[in-house]
Amino acid sequence: MAIFQKVRYTDRNESGIDERLRDRMSGCTLCPRMCEADRENGKTGFCGETGEIRAARAALHMWEEPCISGKEGSGTVFFTGCTLRCVFCQNHSIAAGSVGKTISVERLAEIFLELQEQKAWNINLVTAGHFAPQVAKALELAKNRGLQIPVVYNTSGYENVETLRMFEGLTDIYLPDFKYLSGELAGTYSHAADYPQVAKAALWEMVRQVGSARFEIVSGAKAGKITDELSVDVAYVDGMDQTLDGSVSDTDECMRDSEPENGVLERMLRGVVVRHLILPGHIAESKKVIRYLYETYGDQIYISIMNQYTPMPGINARYPELGRKLTPQEYDEVVDYAIELGVENGFIQDGETAEESFIPTFDTSGV
Repeated sequence: MAIFQKVRYTDRNESGIDERLRDRMSGCTLCPRMCEADRENGKTGFCGETGEIRAARAALHMWEEPCISGKEGSGTVFFTGCTLRCVFCQNHSIAAGSVGKTISVERLAEIFLELQEQKAWNINLVTAGHFAPQVAKALELAKNRGLQIPVVYNTSGYENVETLRMFEGLTDIYLPDFKYLSGELAGTYSHAADYPQVAKAALWEMVRQVGSARFEIVSGAKAGKITDELSVDVAYVDGMDQTLDGSVSDTDECMRDSEPENGVLERMLRGVVVRHLILPGHIAESKKVIRYLYETYGDQIYISIMNQYTPMPGINARYPELGRKLTPQEYDEVVDYAIELGVENGFIQDGETAEESFIPTFDTSGV
């Protein structure tokens, strides 16, 4: 079992957090939109939210990368609102603000501790950037009250560097998307033509903060050992698999069991996992993204190549090119390309994941 150092976060006093909250929320500049809405006094920003925290769900979530979800699940808090406008968004009900319960900073800290009591492998903050000062304060409160499990910052990648720095020392794992290198595609599909340069700067900051990956072996003969890479003989399925080394080239041949092979189960303690969702018909763009990530960061990050694109109702009308699922041939082509580049640290998805049944029920449960 890993030994978590228990510290009190006295270097970030509560008055400092409150001051930062006032400064950034009265004319909001938390996200790259820089809308300057007076969210502190009830106005809504580009994200669709005021300064009051809203969340749509807090529960153990099994559908992350295996070293993040594990067997018990990731303690995931889905925040309402979003700073992007992705036309293919699977979480559109919360991104558009349709679902969400207003909670206090104090209640959010309690939720973190409740998830830890439920044996969550970590606290997983999904789309928290537009509530960054409040979430940072809640983390500090929870850590001072006994929160010890790792904290995952799960994001679209569209983040201001200054906002990310609020989480330095509070976040252990960054889980960003890297959607596009093309500003034209980013503008068309996410209404954010500046996404590529923003995501590049944000990812650099994430890697600077947490550095290379560290894992804890939690089962098997080597339980308790801390390593800097995943074992080469670990295999999973249930939607997300580990690519283990350059020898894996066929998604049908790797990772078959929901239980880890050889009795080995590993939990990520620190590091960066970058997700890339392949869009149908945009294989060339995906290859460019993966090349950029690997040539820039090498084995310092893990790359998660995702096939779970799910056409949402009505998308055919305006974006007919996105009105279908990714084909197995398209996915295999991108995975094979990553292997040819030399990518060894990463994850691939196996089986049928492009289904709405994989999307959580956003009913404010746990909030």
